[in-house]
Amino acid sequence: MSAVAVLGAGSWGTTLANLLARKGETVRLWAHEPDVVETINREHENPAFLPGIPLARELHALADAREAVDGAGVIVSAAPSHAVRSVIGFAAGAVAPGTLVVSATKGIETESLALMSTVVAECLPEARFAALSGPSFALEVCQGQPTAVVAAGRDEATARDAQQLFATSAFRVYSGTDVIGVELAGALKNVIAIAAGILEGLGLGHNPRAALITRGLAEISRLGSAMGADPLTFAGLAGMGDLVLTATGRLSRNRALGVALAEGTTLEQYRATHRSVAEGANTSRAGAALGARLGVELPIIEKVYEVLFTGKSARGAVPELMGRELKSEHWR
Repeated sequence: MSAVAVLGAGSWGTTLANLLARKGETVRLWAHEPDVVETINREHENPAFLPGIPLARELHALADAREAVDGAGVIVSAAPSHAVRSVIGFAAGAVAPGTLVVSATKGIETESLALMSTVVAECLPEARFAALSGPSFALEVCQGQPTAVVAAGRDEATARDAQQLFATSAFRVYSGTDVIGVELAGALKNVIAIAAGILEGLGLGHNPRAALITRGLAEISRLGSAMGADPLTFAGLAGMGDLVLTATGRLSRNRALGVALAEGTTLEQYRATHRSVAEGANTSRAGAALGARLGVELPIIEKVYEVLFTGKSARGAVPELMGRELKSEHWR
């Protein structure tokens, strides 16, 4: 049995590594932080990113990404989006042609505006690629709560390989081939979740949250269509499913960031006190830039970007959105 290398020991990377190890796979988990490597190997826990969860004793952590991927038949990329290129690029020399790379990162590279599939293809042009996404809080997966996600590959065989790898009795994996749609939905729902947190922090109720989720999904779908995605993807697990979870769930880091913004915390202050990454912050910048590049109007995503990076008042953004020119619900 060939090994699975998981690159990134945040909450989600650790959760997937633990799931696979408990399923019987030989798993090597690479962590950037030496203290995380030591604690996982010595105490079989990751208190920095997944506190209170006992990890499989067979799970082995490493501090060298090249060592982790050497000889591995599958690589799970779970680093934050801003680090994926450097991590994959560093380890590329030890990756064999034809290796299956499964991306579990929900983000967009800020400078290039590339999805993770493009980043991986540029670093590992001979790899097979699949994206794993859907409504899946790490803690609940670790608790064995029933969870459903989707694995999208460039071809059906690749998607099925990723599907079979991760599927368990409590972790149901559907397959698909819309890589762009699955990746884009997984990334942009984090921005809408920040907006949902802002509404909550402002003391607003269920009406505005329902409107936000619905119109946020419309924005994601418009951009996805412009990028060649299948519109049906946005009604599925990677789209509506993940958006509802992240915009409403108490475990959502992006929603929590939005609440803090509404209460007067700046992005810099929030990042200084939180070790885990809220991907939606950088994704708001990338999403707004993609919309501008493709001529797609994304009013909610643009407002979140302005609140995060230009000093716009969170409270002032709401009437600006409500006061926009009236349109047909299905305008393009």
